[in-house]
Amino acid sequence: MIEPVNIEPIWPNGARLALSIVVNVEEGAEMSVADGDSRAEAVDEMGMMVKPGIRNFSNESNYAYGIKAGAPRIMDILTRHNLTATFTAAAQSLERAPDIARRITDDGHETCAHGYRWQVQHNMDEDVEREFIRRAAQSIEHTTGTRPVGWLSRYLFTANTRRLLIEEGYRYHMDDYSDDKPFWDTNTKTGQPMLILPYAIDTNDMKMWNAPAYTPKDWVDYLNDTLDVLYEEGAEVPRMMSLGLHLRIAGRPGRAAALESFLERVNSTDGIWVATRAQIMEHWTKRFPPSNP
Repeated sequence: MIEPVNIEPIWPNGARLALSIVVNVEEGAEMSVADGDSRAEAVDEMGMMVKPGIRNFSNESNYAYGIKAGAPRIMDILTRHNLTATFTAAAQSLERAPDIARRITDDGHETCAHGYRWQVQHNMDEDVEREFIRRAAQSIEHTTGTRPVGWLSRYLFTANTRRLLIEEGYRYHMDDYSDDKPFWDTNTKTGQPMLILPYAIDTNDMKMWNAPAYTPKDWVDYLNDTLDVLYEEGAEVPRMMSLGLHLRIAGRPGRAAALESFLERVNSTDGIWVATRAQIMEHWTKRFPPSNP
């Protein structure tokens, strides 16, 4: 069973709110006819679908923008504001962009596994999924020097995923949208619980990509409203907020300006703990260890 989420967290230094900045690194690992896939990547800002076997050169260039221009812009913003983030990376992306892998490490960020490639896994059988999870961990350890402890799927996962993650040494799982604070899943069929660090779609920059889309100003307003509500609740019940970013989305200049304005607000507000997911995991595990299944 999933353990009831009635534990009230106490964040370091009495903070009301833990803010997790998540930077998705998917570019270079998406579906691509050039890489031998039968179809081009379907997630496209322009919503263009091409026939199987035909390359979508425009969308390929949009993803390339994330690596060439978006990544350094977002990393520079984080550096200016002295903030660390969790980079949820498809392992192949970092293999193809070693400079980004190196800077993630040098700047003190965390790398969380987001698959070996950026592909769905909900239709994988157990052996294929196990190798997919294992290969991602091995690759990320090679490119960053640190083995990842967290996992985020591309949208969907299987009934085996959490058990396989535990077998491969992962310590937290992000594929959940059910709460505003961490909780333990004790029904992993391994005898070992898995810490769930919920993610969020509503505060994700994808809201500026998919129709009906937010403008950057709409997005910042929504982020501020979310922070206001969670911060207010934090006077009684400390909360966790997720901010999801993508190199090819928030890395565009106008959207980057919106991101920077929100981070300025975060840094000017007392009682917000900006932490990597690994830091949140360590804090929660020590402060609220799981009860016996």
